[in-house]
Amino acid sequence: MTAREAESGAEDEADGLRKVIHVDMDAFYASVEQRDDPSLRGKPVAVGGSSGRGVVAAASYEARAFGVRSAMPSVRAARLCPELVFRKPRFDVYREVSQRIRAIFLDYTPHVEPLSLDEAYLDVTADLKGIGSATRIAEEIRRRIKAETGLTASAGVSYNKFLAKLASDQNKPDGLCVIRPGEGAAFVALLPVRRFHGIGPRGAEKMARLGIETGADLAARDLAFLRAHFGSFAEYLYRAARGVDLRQVRANRPRKSLGGERTFFEDIEEPEALRETMDHIIDVVWERIEHAQAHGRTVTLKLRYADFRTLTRARSLHHFVADKAEFAKLGHALLEEQMPLPQPIRLMGLTLSALEREEPASTRDGQLSLL
Repeated sequence: MTAREAESGAEDEADGLRKVIHVDMDAFYASVEQRDDPSLRGKPVAVGGSSGRGVVAAASYEARAFGVRSAMPSVRAARLCPELVFRKPRFDVYREVSQRIRAIFLDYTPHVEPLSLDEAYLDVTADLKGIGSATRIAEEIRRRIKAETGLTASAGVSYNKFLAKLASDQNKPDGLCVIRPGEGAAFVALLPVRRFHGIGPRGAEKMARLGIETGADLAARDLAFLRAHFGSFAEYLYRAARGVDLRQVRANRPRKSLGGERTFFEDIEEPEALRETMDHIIDVVWERIEHAQAHGRTVTLKLRYADFRTLTRARSLHHFVADKAEFAKLGHALLEEQMPLPQPIRLMGLTLSALEREEPASTRDGQLSLL
């Protein structure tokens, strides 16, 4: 970093705005597999099941070059990339690496809000080490992650969480992007709406039919228009198009639920595909529940349809859900009650709530979740 860049960073720290960093590990699961097995380096790798029921949980950048993406059926991924190497998830290893990375974060700020095993927000406004710049803090964190874990991370630096997350994705992999005060709205205006967190391929297609392809197009629509076409999602879209996000970075947020969601590469409605997806979500979520040693009474199903309407259905027990079998029984019962679906869905989620004890938000796997 040049002296001029350092001076600019110091000026940013003095303007009274929050200094937020979003750190996102690059293809985390797949990168861990490549790190631990040198024979996989440079090859297309998918973490997930390789059978007909399997779903890709994460893909290496070599696999992504063939169009392989997370949440894609493994059968389709194998068709796109015949040389694709599948590896079963090793959540215990990913968790151990995640804890080492989180320890690095805590050297710079106590205000760390994990979103998943592979990403987190950091509020470094206080600058405990006196480094003088949020940008330089992000650079130092990335260097340490590489040195201490052998993995690369991308980071975004800005004055709110929404912009920092967009920035972390801007120069992936192994990149850094800074959106300075006053630059947020202009940065967002140039982005395709597909880059907005929460807007998938089908959502982008719907927006394109409405003449909305960029952040500027979205900002040109008023709230009434957005509500008419996107329901409760409208408020988020309205703020996002203007680069506005008032959420604070919250460390150790109390958990009221534990769950997971799957956003599909393609909308689905076939009953067997829905049941298989439910099985996969149950496997992932129950692993998180066991890790958190949580006990809950309420199971909630979430479905988001192709038109962005969201349905939730819950079932509560008088006792704690006894085990994975009972959790699965409740999840599948909730799903069966909704079939046949009125239209295809783009997202499915399942959560356990009414917890006996509240846990930090540290076990939600962002590679399996979108919203």
